[in-house]
Amino acid sequence: MLKGDLIPQTGNTLGNKTETLRKKKEKYVARGISSLAPIFIEKAKGAVIEDSDGNSYIDFYGGIGVINAGHCPETVVDAIKEQADKLLHSCFMIGMYEPYVQLAEKLCQITPGEHAKKAMFVNSGAEAVENAIKIAKAYTKRPGVIAFEGGFHGRTLLTMTLTSKVKPYKHEFGPFAPEVYKVPAAYCYRCMYKSSYPGCGMACLEYFERFFISEVDPENIAAMIIEPVQGEGGFIVPPKEFLAGLKRICEQHGIVFIVDEVQSGFARTGKMFACEHFDVVPDLMTLAKGIASGMPLSAVVGRAEIMDAPTPGRIGGTYGGNPVACAAALATIELMEKEDLSGKAEEVGSKIVSKLEELQQKYPQIGDIRALGSMVALELVKDPQSKEPFKEAVPVIIEECFKRGLLTMGAGIYGNVVRFLPPVVITDEQLSKGLDIFAEALEIALG
Repeated sequence: MLKGDLIPQTGNTLGNKTETLRKKKEKYVARGISSLAPIFIEKAKGAVIEDSDGNSYIDFYGGIGVINAGHCPETVVDAIKEQADKLLHSCFMIGMYEPYVQLAEKLCQITPGEHAKKAMFVNSGAEAVENAIKIAKAYTKRPGVIAFEGGFHGRTLLTMTLTSKVKPYKHEFGPFAPEVYKVPAAYCYRCMYKSSYPGCGMACLEYFERFFISEVDPENIAAMIIEPVQGEGGFIVPPKEFLAGLKRICEQHGIVFIVDEVQSGFARTGKMFACEHFDVVPDLMTLAKGIASGMPLSAVVGRAEIMDAPTPGRIGGTYGGNPVACAAALATIELMEKEDLSGKAEEVGSKIVSKLEELQQKYPQIGDIRALGSMVALELVKDPQSKEPFKEAVPVIIEECFKRGLLTMGAGIYGNVVRFLPPVVITDEQLSKGLDIFAEALEIALG
């Protein structure tokens, strides 16, 4: 069995099994399903992945923010096995089962706010976003939605419309869903208003006065949706005043304020949910990824009166809130609370940032370092004054990391960001080794 405390060795080589599987993948899997690393994962534990040829890798991408509690945590695996022996599926909308109700209760307890809340479950982050928007429209009887430039909310028609990056996500897939309005997000490193925080006067909030005159009547807007930390957009952490200001705007105009915590939730940022850093209580939250240690599950949680707006049968899905996935989520949350993974996320993030700041002294091409807990990224530029995106360096860094036994990935609307999403349970030795590998890759790409 693969050990979670293993420190992988460098010098991995891909063998015949990988090549055989690669050929089958090319033959049978749709071309649009891409893979960043040319490997087939056989097994994983903690923060270590092993491929089909026996090569081991340190995981700095965490299933893209899913494996916060580590690969195959024993208590979660045990809960999955126990539930699988009893019930795999029934469809909650026909015959109910206890894990669904237990998880709904737990999420209502741990999400921000003391008001009455309710929850519903589907399978993916995109489905959660779709349903949150539907619920908000049913509650307000309004058609419009405000989203933010740089945001990512999914690949379905509506969520692709809400998403900001054109290629690859939206290219050739139009026309898009109507009544979706985009506004600039707070991106202090590349401020749309040519200002500098904190002396900017929060022009990104003041813009709404013009927006509600020139673009759309706020009485036409059902919901505003925002990631508290933009994920695919490049791990952009806004000023604390930004989210609070958006909430006030929503309250002023009767707009449902939705926080998309699909990537930032569940102990990733140093708190159970990222919006807690901003002292903001959303009306609705969308949750997924880290919720169930890799089992397909997502949720919408929020104010009971808003959640109850759709009449029976108008939200849900056949697989939504699968009993095995719910059991995995309950065990994952229990593990996060018992082991204080939020506190561990702060420690991991602090060590990553410290190393990146050290590297920034050597490489001025590291234009910006952004972090909230263990949700960390650096933005690469060709020149720190012009801030011209240095996207060509990112694939080189990722490839050189891979050659040395580290799996990581890029982000950002310009493609010039490297993001760090290691499992929060990563050991100090693994983290140190991974950062050393990253430094070597950076030397090749920038040195």
